[in-house]
Amino acid sequence: MTAAGATLPGPLRLGALEVEVPVVLAPMAGITNAAYRRLCAEQGAGLYVCEMITSRGLVEGDETTRAMVTFDERETTRSVQLYGTDPHYVGRATRILCEEFGVDHVDLNFGCPVPKVTRKGGGGALPWKRTLLARILEQAVGAAAPFGVPVTMKTRKGIDDDHLTFLDAGRIAQESGCAAIALHGRTVVQAYSGRADWDAIGELVAAVDIPVLGNGDIWEAADALRMVAHTGAAGVVVGRGCLGRPWLFRDLAAAFRGEQVATLPTLGEVTAMMRRHAELLCQHLGEERGCKEFRKHVTWYLKGFAAGGRLRQSLGLVDSLAALDALLAELDPTEPFPASELGAPRGRQGSPRARVVLPEGWLDDTDGTGLELAEDPGSGG
Repeated sequence: MTAAGATLPGPLRLGALEVEVPVVLAPMAGITNAAYRRLCAEQGAGLYVCEMITSRGLVEGDETTRAMVTFDERETTRSVQLYGTDPHYVGRATRILCEEFGVDHVDLNFGCPVPKVTRKGGGGALPWKRTLLARILEQAVGAAAPFGVPVTMKTRKGIDDDHLTFLDAGRIAQESGCAAIALHGRTVVQAYSGRADWDAIGELVAAVDIPVLGNGDIWEAADALRMVAHTGAAGVVVGRGCLGRPWLFRDLAAAFRGEQVATLPTLGEVTAMMRRHAELLCQHLGEERGCKEFRKHVTWYLKGFAAGGRLRQSLGLVDSLAALDALLAELDPTEPFPASELGAPRGRQGSPRARVVLPEGWLDDTDGTGLELAEDPGSGG
């Protein structure tokens, strides 16, 4: 039982796919590559989703796009998030993922708030066009069906408070045969600012029969339990909360088993996790590129610790595992985890946008027929 007295959700069922712990790692560009997914999966069970790729890039054979669809040798469930605005390309890309890459789950992104995406009618802007959304979902579900692969979608509340789309999106997802819908409790104009609206997630749960996954402001395992108790969601999607804290998935797995666990690692345990992360990156990308990719994670791992500026700067320039080992050895392994960081937001936050950049006339109607034309094949969303 949760603290609120609600029954803990069981495994997450997406069609024939069963996820033991109802926790999903949100796709994050430049973060959730095969190495990071392996690192998180070593902490606890869940569904770990590959970073977002573009459907047109995949269909047209873009080398960068295809290289992103890489899985670790121990990755037993292959999950990919797909971005697209054209039903034809999304359908073909879905089939390619199932047929050529052997994926077990396809998620469609209708929540991205980035201006380069919304100005083309993609991401969080697209659900405003109900007819277009339905056509995209139907094409994806139809393409995946012969392979028994479930298709899900992720979205936001809407473009802004005057243009909410989540209830219609949920209805369309259900009617199109989607296995679940994930809702980030913010509008596009909010981006990552403010607080997530968990009431909206609960409203969607009450409106549809397919599983709803809640996303937004899950910084600790206790937050996940509060969210499912508050909303009735079938599970949670975790993004920024795990940055520099992959052990959060260990806590989440324990929490959904009804155990009271909160990991407070010493700095020595954190440095061991940093070393493991870098090692996995180097295995997948080669040592030089792997170390460069690791640099972006240093600030997140050391957030709140007393590591000095010189050492942090040097770690941010690390170019080999040997150099990393030498620098990590300078940290005090006995330093306790900074309690001030518990429950604190991580990653980007920022302020609400002045406006959402949209195609001209985008809000004039909710149809969208004929507008599936603006997908950049190599943008990555």
